[in-house]
Amino acid sequence: MSVSGSLGSPSKDSISATNSITGGEELPRDLSRLSLFSATSNTSQDEQFRSEGHAEHSLSCMRHYLQAGKLCDVVLIAGVNQRRVPAHRLVLSAASEYFSAMFTGNMRETAEPEITLQDVNGDVLYALVNYCYTGTIEIREDNVETLLATACLMQLREVTEACSRFLAHQLHPSNCLGIAVFAEHQNCNSLLHEATAYTSQHFNQVIKNQEFLQLNVEQMAILLGSDDLNVTSEQQIFYALMSWINHDVISRKPHIARLLGLVKLPLLEPSFLADNIENVIGTDPACQKLIMEAMKWHLLPERRSQMISSRTRPRKATLGRVLVVGGMDKSKGATTIESYDPRSDCWTIAYHLSGRRLQFGIALMGDKLLVVGGRDGLKTLNTMECLDMESGAWTQLSPMNTHRHGLGVAVLGGPLYAVGGHDGWSYLNTVERWDSVTRQWNYVAPMQGQRCSAGVAVLGGKLYAVGGRDGTSCLRTVECYDPHTNKWTTCAQMARRRGGVGVAVANGYLYAMGGQDAPANNPAASRFFCVERYDPGSDTWTMVASLSSKRDAVAACLFGEHILAVGGYDGNHYLKNVEQYDPITNEWLSIAPLITGRAGACIVTVANQPAQNDN
Repeated sequence: MSVSGSLGSPSKDSISATNSITGGEELPRDLSRLSLFSATSNTSQDEQFRSEGHAEHSLSCMRHYLQAGKLCDVVLIAGVNQRRVPAHRLVLSAASEYFSAMFTGNMRETAEPEITLQDVNGDVLYALVNYCYTGTIEIREDNVETLLATACLMQLREVTEACSRFLAHQLHPSNCLGIAVFAEHQNCNSLLHEATAYTSQHFNQVIKNQEFLQLNVEQMAILLGSDDLNVTSEQQIFYALMSWINHDVISRKPHIARLLGLVKLPLLEPSFLADNIENVIGTDPACQKLIMEAMKWHLLPERRSQMISSRTRPRKATLGRVLVVGGMDKSKGATTIESYDPRSDCWTIAYHLSGRRLQFGIALMGDKLLVVGGRDGLKTLNTMECLDMESGAWTQLSPMNTHRHGLGVAVLGGPLYAVGGHDGWSYLNTVERWDSVTRQWNYVAPMQGQRCSAGVAVLGGKLYAVGGRDGTSCLRTVECYDPHTNKWTTCAQMARRRGGVGVAVANGYLYAMGGQDAPANNPAASRFFCVERYDPGSDTWTMVASLSSKRDAVAACLFGEHILAVGGYDGNHYLKNVEQYDPITNEWLSIAPLITGRAGACIVTVANQPAQNDN
């Protein structure tokens, strides 16, 4: 067959056919003269096109090339079993910073066709290379440790985190110490944090397992040095230490002084020190020095401020908990009792009041919480209720002789005292005492002045009534009651008048914080954030560090070695704020806020139950 004309030129027959379609006119050869859009269009039709699944499709194609052995430009060799794993440098570099640095830098391996990875298992290497192409990998109990270690080497962060989560779900008192050591070795901080927290929470179960007995001295020192261990008493720490030493007495006994120094001996009872520790430590001079330090702590309480050390600071769990009861809130009366856990630094609802009650007093006797007086919104009460904190049940106890709200309540030498307040008609100076044995209320000597909303606290075997209101104004006066003489005496006055003042005792001093100095006709006139400290030895008041904000009706108590200031009212809001004061550093720091903002709440510290020796 012959072909006429040049290649690509239309034949006469084709031109004729075209002309018949267009009415005899030829189509222009210059396509740029064609217009694809309407000349009258005023709107832009620009579009950003995106192909869904493009990236996945591309990686899938690369994986097919990998499986077919096509376009691969590097072979990784596992040092453990010499398994050869081909791959594409581009894919590895995109998925791993480790390979990116290897292939794009000036390293020796940059251009080498084969690279050996020492101490790497071939099966794990194959799985991780496959992950770079697919984003999926199987994690099992029999491969997770090797997988995590290799993923850490290759800097595959997502795989490392997935393995860490997998191991975190396997935590148990029998393996948590080992997982923590492994995580530290691999620099897996998230897993180390979870394993350490688990160990602290389940300490009493952990010490019954072989992993604990196999710790070396350094690991034991780190464990005992933690203030987060979930123990109710230092007795449990001591028993754990002795269990570890007795597992290998010959090699471990020489380290007893160092490790005993991590037990907070001053916080143990003198009888326990004498009966359980002295006969164990023998004549070791360093151990004897620790015993002497602990004994001095008990024998010389007035010098404790000079003996502060890590051994005198309680572990968080040994502090017990704090209960904040009732108070005025935005609903005109909180009925919840919130509990603070220092280990988790959070508040939870622990109990509920049996009914609405405001401006009452509380006290703790054993495992019983007593709620005294107050008002129910209609009338002033003289009733006393008892909460069994074990069962959560409320019972009625004998009522006071006088109806009182705005009273102060404290336990002094066994009996419970109800101080001052208001009976619904007048301000009171009377004081009643409740005997838990006879369950009867009896009057004792009255205060020298009337007081409502005063701060009441016990210091040095005496009862103090601080500030308050007498019907005319807020007070700066302070009185002190001696139960042996049944007399109230006047103490040095505060620098400020303080109604609704919070008081607490620490290290032999009494602290008065917040409050107000408001005349009856202008209740919002003045609120304070300043704090004063009273020294009973010199009968003087001194200003110390202030609260972070002005507030009255603030609840205060000693918790461990810190003073807590909880809630209050700033003139506009019922506050959730909680601050803790360090008497040594003279600083206030904020901790977790209350669930419900409240003012005029009552607060009490609940100690842990005595520890039992499970050995």
